[in-house]
Amino acid sequence: MALTSINQDDLRNHNLSVVLNTLLRSPQPMSRADLAKRTGLTKATMSLLVPMLVKARAVKEGAPASYATHGRPSTPLSISGERFCGLGLQVNTDGFGVIVLGVDGSVVCERWVAEAMGGSDPDEVFGRLDGLALEAERVVGERGLEIAGTGLALPGLVTDDEQLLSARNLGWRRIDIKRFPLVSRLNVKAGNEANMAGLAQIPGYATQRRDDGIVAPSDSFLYVSTDIGIGGALVRRGRVESGDHGFAGELGHVSVSLDGPLCACGRHGCLEAYAGRQALVESAGVASNEGATRIEAVDELLARWNAGDKRTVEAVDRAIRALGSAISSAINILDIDTVILGGILERFGQELASRLQDELESQILSYPKVRPRVLLSDVNGRPALLGAAQVGLRQFIDVPLPFIEE
Repeated sequence: MALTSINQDDLRNHNLSVVLNTLLRSPQPMSRADLAKRTGLTKATMSLLVPMLVKARAVKEGAPASYATHGRPSTPLSISGERFCGLGLQVNTDGFGVIVLGVDGSVVCERWVAEAMGGSDPDEVFGRLDGLALEAERVVGERGLEIAGTGLALPGLVTDDEQLLSARNLGWRRIDIKRFPLVSRLNVKAGNEANMAGLAQIPGYATQRRDDGIVAPSDSFLYVSTDIGIGGALVRRGRVESGDHGFAGELGHVSVSLDGPLCACGRHGCLEAYAGRQALVESAGVASNEGATRIEAVDELLARWNAGDKRTVEAVDRAIRALGSAISSAINILDIDTVILGGILERFGQELASRLQDELESQILSYPKVRPRVLLSDVNGRPALLGAAQVGLRQFIDVPLPFIEE
C-alpha cells in the first residue's frame, strides 16, 4: 500500500508541475480544455488538478465572459501571485542585495547595497546580506505570502554541495557557503551568477510569461554576462547545462591570444583581459586601479565611445574582436546560433551587437548554413538576482504537492 501511495504522489506531483509549467509559458490565460489539449492530460485529470491549484492560490480563475469569443464561455486560468514567491540573493563585484519575486512575475520587494566588493570579508558580507533577507522575509509575512525557496548568485565557481571554489574578483577562495547562518536557515541553493542570469532570459521559466520576448521558452542560446569578469551560460531547450561539475560556461578565461595581456587568473590573453569591465576601462584610459572597478567608470566609458574618442573606440574594437574569437569557438563546439549579450556591454546597444555578429559570421565554420544572432538581453533589472529568485520558485514548481497539501 505504501508503494502505491508513493507512486500516486509522484504522478500527481508530475501532473501538477506540468500544468504549472504550461500556464507559466503561456502569455495568455488558458481554459481547462486548452490545458488538457496542450499537456495531453485528460479532462477528468484536469478537473482534479485545477481545483487543487486554485485552492492553494497558485492559480486564479478569471471572468468567463472576458475570455470566450464563441460557444459556451470558458473560465480562463492563469498563474496567481497571491501566495508563492521566491527569494533571490546575490553577491557581486559592485555590491549585494535581495529580491522577492512572485510566481506571477511581480516584484514584492527589492534592496541593493552598492559598494566595491573586491577584498571584502565573506563573514561580514553574509551577515549584512542576512539582515536584508530578514527584512524581506518580514515584508513577505506582512503580505501573507510564502517563500517557496531561495537562490544565491555568486561571481565564481560553485559546486553542487554549496562550496565556493573561487571568486577571484572578490578575492574569495574555498569557502563552505553552508557555514553561514543565512544559507542554512533558508536552505539556499547557490550557483554561478552567469547561470542564474541565463535562467532569467528564459520566458516562463519560473514566473508568468508576459510576451513573446526575444527567445521562446524552449529555445537554445548562449548567454554572455559581461562585468569585471565574463561568464557564460549555455541554455539548451529551456534548461541551463552547467556541466558535470557545475562549471560550464567560463568564457572569461578562454585564451584569445597566447601572448596577450596578463589576466588576474595568472594566465595570458584571457577574454576577460580584453573585454572585462576593468580591462576595458583601463585600456580606454578612463580610470585605473581601484577607480577602474567603480561602476561610474562605465558611464564615462560609454560617453567617450559615443563621442568617438579614439582610444576608447580602439579599446572597444579589441574587446569585440576578442569576444568574437571566444564566442565563435563556443558556437563551433556547441552548435548553437543564438547569443544573448548581458551586463555592461549590453549598454553599448545594437551597434556593438551587430559588429559582434559580423565577427561571428567571419569565424564560425557552419556559416552561412548557420547564421548567428547576437541579441541584447531584454531582462529589466539585475538578471542574476532575478534568476536566483526563480531558482527558489522552481522548488515549488518542480515539486508542488508538499506546498499545496500544507
